[in-house]
Amino acid sequence: MPVTTRDASAPGADLRTYAPIGDGRTVALVGRNGRVDWMPLPNLDSTPVFARLLDDETGGCIDLEPVDEYTVTRRYVADTNVLVTTFTTAAGRARVTDTMVTGVAGRLPWAELARRIEGVSGTVEFAWAVTPGTRLQTAGPWIEHVGDRRILRVGATSLAVDGEEHGESDADEIDGRPSISGRFTTSEDSRHLLVISATDAEPLHFPVPANVQRGIDRTIDQWRLWSREFGYDGPWAPHVQRSALALKLLVYAPTGAIAAAATTSLPENPRGGKNWDYRLAWVRDLAYTARALVRFGLREETHASISWLVRTIREHGPDLHVMYDLRGGLIDGTREFDVDGWRGIGPVVAGNPANDQLQLGVYGDLFSICRTYVDTGNVLDTDTGRLLANMADRTCDLWRNPDSGMWELGDLQHYTSSKMGCWQALRDAVHLAELGVIPGTPERWRGEMARIEEWVHQHGWSDEAGAYVMHPGTTDLDASVLLHAESGFDRGERMSRTIDRLTEELGAGPLLYRYTGMDHEEHTFVACAFWRAGALACVGRHEEALAAMDDLVTRGSDVGIYAEMISEHDGAFWGNLPQALSHLALINAALTMEQLVPAEVLGDR
Repeated sequence: MPVTTRDASAPGADLRTYAPIGDGRTVALVGRNGRVDWMPLPNLDSTPVFARLLDDETGGCIDLEPVDEYTVTRRYVADTNVLVTTFTTAAGRARVTDTMVTGVAGRLPWAELARRIEGVSGTVEFAWAVTPGTRLQTAGPWIEHVGDRRILRVGATSLAVDGEEHGESDADEIDGRPSISGRFTTSEDSRHLLVISATDAEPLHFPVPANVQRGIDRTIDQWRLWSREFGYDGPWAPHVQRSALALKLLVYAPTGAIAAAATTSLPENPRGGKNWDYRLAWVRDLAYTARALVRFGLREETHASISWLVRTIREHGPDLHVMYDLRGGLIDGTREFDVDGWRGIGPVVAGNPANDQLQLGVYGDLFSICRTYVDTGNVLDTDTGRLLANMADRTCDLWRNPDSGMWELGDLQHYTSSKMGCWQALRDAVHLAELGVIPGTPERWRGEMARIEEWVHQHGWSDEAGAYVMHPGTTDLDASVLLHAESGFDRGERMSRTIDRLTEELGAGPLLYRYTGMDHEEHTFVACAFWRAGALACVGRHEEALAAMDDLVTRGSDVGIYAEMISEHDGAFWGNLPQALSHLALINAALTMEQLVPAEVLGDR
């Protein structure tokens, strides 16, 4: 639907107005008004050069917008992460194609954001500007003249701006800030180009417009080639494929790590405080992603991610950490920046304080990855086999301990879903041992599995609540237990009753809060709603599962992107985006229903 706007993605606007594009190394967020308000350089987890999303005053952005009033529609080029925005004014119509350009043999060794503008009808006057920010008040941008060229510099990052028929101005500033800008007017069938290339602590490649034009078309072709390898024609296929493409943006190509989201510090509630950096690699997210990628036949990403993870665990063992940075390092605390944040809701941070927590569920995630990999015909190396045998023994030793749970809470408890995750780890360890791919003592693992199962049935279930509870001694509920319908821990009456209680206490229509009390602190958690839909299918309540899924797949943005949370009141996005866990939950719910729901019930979805 066309949207009338002059500033549809102003700082503080609904996060739905942003569409991500990327190149395997970083991600840019393009607003509905054509402005890029977020682009870390050179890497996704770098302090961003363009960060107006979090810093209205000095964050920096890349503007490209019609001068006159307009309406806007947008879409991704089919089967790609290339964005097309069509602007319509009273005088004409023009189309902008936004691309993070990739190279002939993969990603470019520099970042290259290309913006092709084509006149469709009449005339449309555009104004544009490239205004780098202060990297969250850590660096001062300036312009350097080298011969007849101008280079924007911010700390060690250098940016070149060029184009074709783009009306570049000689001015070096806008409102006292270093900037390269210009104006041009489209006409029917006219073509214009604006391109920004960037390097960091290395020589700067100045873009050649003719090469960039070819690069845009090549990038579209490469995305389509990737999508042709994507083997899924089941229910909700367009939504599943868009979610897979969103996940692909979060795969950090140099290592194979998978970021939890492309942003940091977007708040989970208007009061602030819950502002986290998600540009890190969670073992949990990688497990869900690897399972989906394997089922789609995407061999390269799966192998790279699993290989990265086991190398990283060996390097930083013997304990399994909750998360690592995108290069496989440990997280060294957090850093706070002196900027206002989105809608003035701080703090703005890098890093994550949960890095050294004990979360027992990650053992189940690790084994889930490796079992999926082996069950699809792959073979583990000797070192990884030994690592997994040791991790199974660690699970046996640790499962009786309290932990922080999936939600990374400061309150250490015997969380029910954590125990279920340990059961899953040992079940998969036994499976791998029986296949002969890991050494160890599966008899011990089977014995501890039985003890965990007995513990959960005795302490994790509450007759008073009529559900699996968050931990013993409470009637509070926790949506993360829904994951263990799919894991196979329970697909019977108790899980079915738990779904009903969660829906009653934590539900907002088909949406769901994370756990008891969160309706007073934050918005509904997107992944939980998809977990509920998948769990309904697991317990045989197929019609309810399909109804929930049919609703949920409509709640993304106009281009099919999900953030971490959705407001139950107005549908606004909250939290970081695009959120891997949200898209993974959509994919896995669809795959679960494809597997469990009879074809005649699925119909033509």
